Amino acid sequence: VQLQASGGGLVQAGGSLRLSCTTSRRTFSSPAVAWFRQAPGKEREFVAAIKWTDGNTLYADSAKGRFTISRDNAKNTVYLQMNSLKPDDTAVYYCAAGRGTVVAAPEYAYWGQGTQVTVSS
Repeated sequence: VQLQASGGGLVQAGGSLRLSCTTSRRTFSSPAVAWFRQAPGKEREFVAAIKWTDGNTLYADSAKGRFTISRDNAKNTVYLQMNSLKPDDTAVYYCAAGRGTVVAAPEYAYWGQGTQVTVSS
């Protein structure tokens, strides 16, 4: 499974961005896609996840109320709509495919290359 993340960029605080993650295929062994992020000098952290089949979602506390994860099964694409962005959201955002909507990065077997999100104050 190959994943391609896109949509990052530079935005002012309070602005919005929509990230996209297109997968080469969906498999029974990797029915969920998640977004993680990693800021300079910090560990990679979970942002949100969604299952292809039933659309079940999971969000980190930092994402609740501001970010929305969704999927388009016909396009094999998962989106992360990010609103009310803050400078603390600045990071490289990665998408990953795994067995379920969980927060632990090791549970995701396949990873994309990442897209940079920079939020200026």
